[in-house]
Amino acid sequence: MKKWTIDPTHSEVGFKVKHMMFTNVKGLFNDYSANIDFNDDLKDANLQFEAKINSIFTNNTDRDNHLKSADFFDAEQFPTLNFKSTKIEGNGSEYEITGDLTIKGVTKPVTLNAEFSGLMTDPWGNTKVGLNLDGKINRKDFGLTYNAALETGGVLVGEDVKLNAEIQLVEQK
Repeated sequence: MKKWTIDPTHSEVGFKVKHMMFTNVKGLFNDYSANIDFNDDLKDANLQFEAKINSIFTNNTDRDNHLKSADFFDAEQFPTLNFKSTKIEGNGSEYEITGDLTIKGVTKPVTLNAEFSGLMTDPWGNTKVGLNLDGKINRKDFGLTYNAALETGGVLVGEDVKLNAEIQLVEQK
């Protein structure tokens, strides 16, 4: 099998969640890695991904620090989140990647939609692949239960978290 890694200068791993029940707050993980093995068909792939919780970035330092705290991710005790594929189905450019997602010591199965761009060669002779991944999880399933009630009704932080990753992989030679 060919080995692939993320090209971090051409990739982005992010999420968004409802704030005060009507707007989305977006965030990114700025420190992440992946090991992916496959030849020409993504169905044969073995994918492992890790993101460092302390690299979370929402464009607000106070919010970032709160997310890293024990109220949410508890980065001191659980410094990474991890995903390991267990099954990949589809063909051509559309796939579903199912795997085990571990956040805050809790592992649950998750299915992500994947758009596969195929193989490309960059101007320097590197073989690359593009993947767009998206999915949704309930943060409470992973022990991220902090919330605050609003005076007007509802809660401060939504339960559903939308995941999105724009990934460019480069073949390791």
